[in-house]
Amino acid sequence: MHWYVACRLVVEGGFAPDDIRPRPPFALEEIGDGEAILHFDPELGGSGEGIVLGALKAKHMDVLVTSERIGPVLAVSCKGVTGALRNLGNRLEEIIGENTNLHMTYPALVLAHLILVRMDKPPSSHVRRPLARDIRQAWLDLPDEEKCIGERLAPAIRRFVMGLEDLSQRRAVFDQPARCEAALLARIENGDPASQASSSCSLDPVAGRLDDLFASLYQAYDERFTLRSPELARVLRRRHWCAHSPGLRLFGLDYRARVRPEGDRS
Repeated sequence: MHWYVACRLVVEGGFAPDDIRPRPPFALEEIGDGEAILHFDPELGGSGEGIVLGALKAKHMDVLVTSERIGPVLAVSCKGVTGALRNLGNRLEEIIGENTNLHMTYPALVLAHLILVRMDKPPSSHVRRPLARDIRQAWLDLPDEEKCIGERLAPAIRRFVMGLEDLSQRRAVFDQPARCEAALLARIENGDPASQASSSCSLDPVAGRLDDLFASLYQAYDERFTLRSPELARVLRRRHWCAHSPGLRLFGLDYRARVRPEGDRS
């Protein structure tokens, strides 16, 4: 998930690969007017996390965009809920503390939380399962009214989503530091372990859309670091990629690459 977010910030967001941790496997070639050619280079890909100096403690961020002149400008924290749903309340407290810690030092930091809940499909009937009480079996043992099925939300998840909606309303640098700019709860659904597709998984947002989360990040970044800072706009603005960039033709994307419309030189 860290790699997905980092690569999406490049291809869709227009951020430079060198400014992102973990570093995505891309290289850019500037051609002027805020446009660049994007190349794919797996040898340039890196791992690790970015570190942000918070007011209370330094924080390792799963995905971090840093400007050489400004410092940390955008961050995405990915969290997994693989245990009991009763721990969701603790997750909200963690998010509030993390937001406050970071925004007290960097009020302009654009911050998002992507929370993943694992909900596995039941195994095939002919497969004998061990007696271990893992998360999959614990989930299957829950009554239907406590599961997240289709459009219905379990009470614990519903309360968690309401909390995320309240926390993700930060719009300006002087807003409450305990809030963030975007948050999303998504479900990771693994396939039947007996099937050939056992290694595949799908990401299914429980509330909201993944595209909306990234759109909120881009809008907040543009408002804080480019629209209000004309002197730094040429340095901080997000790039458009040349439509013929080799790095855009390698993968089937579930989002649009940031390519400038024909004739638009703004």
